[in-house]
Amino acid sequence: MTTQQFPLDRFAEARARIRHAVHKTPLMGSKALSKWIGVPVYFKCENLQKTGSFKVRGALHKVTQLTQEERAKGVATISAGNHAQAVAWAAASVEVPCVVVMPENASPIKVAASKSYGAEVILHGDAKAAFARALEVSNDRELTFLHPFDDEEVVAGHGSCALEIAEQLKEVSSVIVPVGGGGLSSAIAAAMAVLKRDISVWGVE
Repeated sequence: MTTQQFPLDRFAEARARIRHAVHKTPLMGSKALSKWIGVPVYFKCENLQKTGSFKVRGALHKVTQLTQEERAKGVATISAGNHAQAVAWAAASVEVPCVVVMPENASPIKVAASKSYGAEVILHGDAKAAFARALEVSNDRELTFLHPFDDEEVVAGHGSCALEIAEQLKEVSSVIVPVGGGGLSSAIAAAMAVLKRDISVWGVE
């Protein structure tokens, strides 16, 4: 991933496409952690985002980029929880049919939440088997597959979080980002690289 692939305009345009539907989540300081570490520490509260995670940023942006033909056919994805809910919510917000394949051990609460947004939920095997099943369903039904993290439009949507951080904390010098698949961490790193080149981005897993 390079700044040529992700110039600032690309993140700004992605943010403009989704800002009407997602929250600008608060940046909250922690006195206890700041005192313990010796520098000001803030939390970007994406737990207060739609569906409870940052995942809606990328999911909604990806869905907004689909052609009319792709929207009519629908989307499919694989996830044990947060991405499933995000795609189900995003698809429902633009009236796109959605199929979510989840491992059989997925949280019942997250399965129920995905269904509540209108998605067809298929429970299938473990994570590896569920991924294969999601690809199979996508091919058989001619659905657009929404990868949980390995998709440039998803990354562009996640980058809106970095733009908010830069606005909310002008003096930000380091950002610590959880790493799962790498969608959020790569988005934050790429966006901060063009916003504030002297900033450090740390991925933690």
